[in-house]
Amino acid sequence: MQATESTAPSKATKPRRSVRSRARSGGRSANLAERGGGGINQLPKRKFMNRFPPVAFLSEDEIESIHQASLTVLRDIGMSFMHPEALKILKEHGAEIVPDSDVVKFDPALVEEYIAKVPPTFTLRGRNPDSVHQIGGKEIVVGTVSSAPNCSDLDNGHRPGNQKDYENLLRLNQYFNVFSFVGGYPVEPADLPPETRHLDASEAMLRLSDKPFYGYSLGRARILDSIEICRRGLGIGDQELLQDAYLMTVVNTSSPMRLDGPMIEGIIEMAQVRQPVIITPFTLSGAMAPASLSGALVSQNAEALASIAFMQMVKAGAPLVYGTFTSNVDMKSGAPAFGTPEYVKTTLASGQLGRRYKIPMRASNACAANAVDGQAAYESMFSLWSFVLGGIHVCKHGAGWLEGGLVASFEKLIMDVEILQNFLEMMEPIAMDADSMALEAIREVGQGGHFFGAAHTMARYDTAFYSPLVSDWRNHGAWEEAGSPQTAEHCNRVWKQALAEYQQPEWDPACAESVREYVELRRAQGGSESLPDHAA
Repeated sequence: MQATESTAPSKATKPRRSVRSRARSGGRSANLAERGGGGINQLPKRKFMNRFPPVAFLSEDEIESIHQASLTVLRDIGMSFMHPEALKILKEHGAEIVPDSDVVKFDPALVEEYIAKVPPTFTLRGRNPDSVHQIGGKEIVVGTVSSAPNCSDLDNGHRPGNQKDYENLLRLNQYFNVFSFVGGYPVEPADLPPETRHLDASEAMLRLSDKPFYGYSLGRARILDSIEICRRGLGIGDQELLQDAYLMTVVNTSSPMRLDGPMIEGIIEMAQVRQPVIITPFTLSGAMAPASLSGALVSQNAEALASIAFMQMVKAGAPLVYGTFTSNVDMKSGAPAFGTPEYVKTTLASGQLGRRYKIPMRASNACAANAVDGQAAYESMFSLWSFVLGGIHVCKHGAGWLEGGLVASFEKLIMDVEILQNFLEMMEPIAMDADSMALEAIREVGQGGHFFGAAHTMARYDTAFYSPLVSDWRNHGAWEEAGSPQTAEHCNRVWKQALAEYQQPEWDPACAESVREYVELRRAQGGSESLPDHAA
């Protein structure tokens, strides 16, 4: 809102109505137009530090009852580990293999022993030396939507995932400061051959972004390739790889109570090089978990504890993240629902479980909306509030998730950036210095006046408050004259502008060439159809 001392009403007249009327009209629209004329108005790079104390949604006794029930499930019912190598490791470390099956039962003391070996924090690094994050403390790290089979925008509609959209979404991940890491393939580049897709996709991650890397645990070959591409792309040796985390992966259990072969191979290979695995049961209450929240939490926790214990048996002290993805289904259709009261409650409870075990936690910014509309906004807002109040550390699918994860939406990504920026700004402490307390400004204005033209206001005109990326603060007349744009249309304009302003980060030419040589070699060997030579 633009005001000058020469145009401000005098203290003697104090015309309150005209001042408020002016605040609702041309001043704000002028400021909005002025902001729209330059670069995108995003917040500067800063860490997402959670200033809110975590909520104890359940009592300590209730959390302990979930823990004890989970141990009972693992002792009496067990969990399937669908890989002979896993069964061998588990047996060697004292677990019981049910004869003629892949079902493993755990003595409660064995589970307690191995989950205690998980480090409470670890450092995650990107190839940019400034991209360093401490996982497990107050910081929340955020990545974009990942693994969506489809994408959409207002211009080209709903379509299958492809390499062009994949790379453009990576550019947006790099461009926006709210994103801390690459959370996977924002959309599946389905036009690339499946056996070599991971090679091209991994090279693109490193070429287009200098934020921490991601690999897919879809069998031994793919995760080994991801680890080697990451190592070459960052120019680090084998020993350096063991010191800190440079890439993450997600392992989902096949709920209820199973862990399949490709996921097991991912755990084994990542543990061997001490890179973090986000172990996430996919427990939708009413479908893959009981139709009660406490039952779903027991199912989630039992699957997580068994998988966590297994990873520590592979390599004690290997970093990992406990992932929660417990929501509910629509009992009429069976469709997954997200951003629900149930999702919020299970995320809050999961945060308490993570604090009990001293293990970093992950959840997701999820929604079930089919369009970039009010439902998408409020379901995502509920999801993100559960993060903040639950003390969660890793935000998967932080922006762009639509249609229950089936679509990576360019416009929804921008809507989520706006929401995330609001959270970031909300976490900034209130300035309490003498100038901010503004006693001189209060003395200057006196009784019944206004602060539009005060020296204190004019000195802070550009910096006093958060300026939105998407929100349109024009009055109805000015908004109507501009064509009555909706939120999705504002988001459409912003992502296009972001792509136009994107600058590819520098990458050491020797590292880039090393990655390209490896990709070509593995492509010639058949990609995922063969193990890389260094696996021997």
